Amino acid sequence: METDPLQSLIQLALADAARRTQRDASTLKVISAEPVTWPNGALGCPQPGRQYTQALVPGFRIRIEAAAQVLTYHAGRRGPPFYCPADRVIGPPATNPNI
Repeated sequence: METDPLQSLIQLALADAARRTQRDASTLKVISAEPVTWPNGALGCPQPGRQYTQALVPGFRIRIEAAAQVLTYHAGRRGPPFYCPADRVIGPPATNPNI
């Protein structure tokens, strides 16, 4: 039986958030986890000096609260979610629940 890909990504993001914040994963709260369409290959988290494909990319955005801190994770349809620092977060142009 195949598991829901978003649930698997949430678990990976929670594990990373627990490591980053040095908190027990059970104390973390998932604020949101949703399918999104990213505006390009940067997946909403461009790195300075890099170029990205300019095509819409289906993926996911996960936001996790750890005490007063919110960590944002982005992912494409393939590959694990990655932490995106708040100063680099660019939201998707539109949420598409049908991706």
